[in-house]
Amino acid sequence: MQKNDVIVVTGAAGFIGSYLTGYLNLLGFEQLILVDDFSSEKKSANLAGKKYLHKIHREQFFEWQTSHPGLINCIFHLGARTDTTEMDYAVHKKWNLDYSKLVWELCTNNNIPLVYASSAATYGNGELGYADSHEIVDQLHPLNPYGVSKNEFDIWALQQKTTPPFWAGLKFFNVFGPNEYHKGRMASVIFHAFNQIRENGQVRLFRSHNPNYNDGEQLRDFIYVKDVVQVCTWLMENQPASGLYNTGTGIARTFKDLVKAIFTTLHLPEHINYIDTPIDIRDKYQYFTEADMTKLHKAGYNQPFFTLEDGVKEYVTEYLADGKYY
Repeated sequence: MQKNDVIVVTGAAGFIGSYLTGYLNLLGFEQLILVDDFSSEKKSANLAGKKYLHKIHREQFFEWQTSHPGLINCIFHLGARTDTTEMDYAVHKKWNLDYSKLVWELCTNNNIPLVYASSAATYGNGELGYADSHEIVDQLHPLNPYGVSKNEFDIWALQQKTTPPFWAGLKFFNVFGPNEYHKGRMASVIFHAFNQIRENGQVRLFRSHNPNYNDGEQLRDFIYVKDVVQVCTWLMENQPASGLYNTGTGIARTFKDLVKAIFTTLHLPEHINYIDTPIDIRDKYQYFTEADMTKLHKAGYNQPFFTLEDGVKEYVTEYLADGKYY
């Protein structure tokens, strides 16, 4: 990528999209086209102070592109319906599958490199492991409509005979960090735990309903958003083999570890209460995720990832404590 490149970021007002926008600014990229539904006041603070050329509503983007041919140099497609509790598949199909196909076709027809957001939700219960192999994609069994829609697009992308000049679908694991204030129930456990500690000095975690895991010892691959955007930009700049890439740390940690890191950062004693996992997500709950990062490392990515403790410390002290945005 060159500093004068015109870069599109979809989902630009959301959590990862707004962080990527700020990170691109930090790297010197200001010719940005931001695409999203900008009607949400809760998201507006995510873009405060950021530099860009245009904001375009997601439903007008393709019409806008048609009238500006040859302008776009690359696209980061992070826009999606990310609510894992939304059970109406039609909603996910519209934004996560059909819209993504249009982005893909735009990139293919105009020779534009594409990095898009897939999800670790595609792995379901992990029966087939967590390797980003193309051979298993059509055998995966996601646990909710969101994961299904993400996996359906991965399957479709791998079937295409005509493709963008470079493309990468990133299977994001449990991402946390600043600019997720608007996400409500879908915000990270770190965000919710910090607010619970600030309000009453204790944290509520889901009780285990799986005999193989003790309470609080469910495992996730937690990755700090700063690492996520570094992977995004590295792939776009280096363009190794096109395909799917896991985006996690490769190290699963327990929710107890996570909560302990918050209490330690705040210099407070640990106080955890366990509550039943809500019925509407209990049978769709992942007890273990851990990214196999072999493919990305073999492609040449060698930057160290934040440890859980270091990521939590930066997020809490530099952002959550004062409600600051990146």
